[in-house]
Amino acid sequence: MAAPVVAFVRHLATEKRHSPRTCDHYQRDLDRLVDWLIEVDIPAWSELTIHDIRRYVARLSRDGLSGRSIARHLSAIRRFYQFLLREGLARDNPALDVRAPKSGRRLPKVADVDQISQLLDINPDDPLEIRDLAMFELMYSSGLRLAELASLSLPALDLKGREVRVLGKGNKERILPVGGKAVAALNQWLAHRTAMANEGETAVFVSQRGGRLSQRSIQARLARWGMVQGADQRLHPHLLRHSFASHMLESSGDLRAVQELLGHADIATTQVYTHLDFQHLARVYDQSHPRARRRSTNHINRNDNDHTGS
Repeated sequence: MAAPVVAFVRHLATEKRHSPRTCDHYQRDLDRLVDWLIEVDIPAWSELTIHDIRRYVARLSRDGLSGRSIARHLSAIRRFYQFLLREGLARDNPALDVRAPKSGRRLPKVADVDQISQLLDINPDDPLEIRDLAMFELMYSSGLRLAELASLSLPALDLKGREVRVLGKGNKERILPVGGKAVAALNQWLAHRTAMANEGETAVFVSQRGGRLSQRSIQARLARWGMVQGADQRLHPHLLRHSFASHMLESSGDLRAVQELLGHADIATTQVYTHLDFQHLARVYDQSHPRARRRSTNHINRNDNDHTGS
């Protein structure tokens, strides 16, 4: 796959009279794409689809590239495919309608799947650590905001149905799937909760004093958890939520479904937001989330977000 890239860069240098520095930028960006294509086993430029380009954008975003850098990569890919079309080496330009997220709203750093597994794959025996594991599994499992987690009450949980009902921003309610790991952790915590909770307390997560656990306490417990488990960065609730979003996007490719799961009212894309029913969301979730996967992952097409919004 490298030969067409070499020919394209030579074309830029000789026919288009681009500077050596500009040619180097194109070479470097396209070499990175080639490495990813090898990684995901796409053997030919003609087989690359718009869905694959969107997956690649998600990877670049997860790797920490800004919206501006991703836009530059996409520009290089579009121009490269113009060259391939001229040479008869491609049938269409898969990057034509793909836009990068705007730089101002780039996601913060996220933990990769292996790091999350290192943090959560433990067997605590202390009631407080059992509670903490249940909190963090649920937060990562369902992409909950800190406020949503802290405000959860027992009637919102349906562990047999593997669902949780949350009240998000704007008092908008949504029903979210709960993965198998989180269900197991919650069941273990609920077996201890009765002895800790005050009479009549409905909060899912309670403190040693028996009342609802505060947002500040959850933040402190997560930071402590990260230090004990040897995390290579300070853990905070949004890290788990953004890791959820990043891992779901990379695995499913379904941006609209992930936006719905996160409870974002404004997805700022080039296409009108389409509401997806819960059955579809649950199917995407089961196929894609690394700690709830019950069958092999199928890639699902997703809409792309415009370079002026994310």
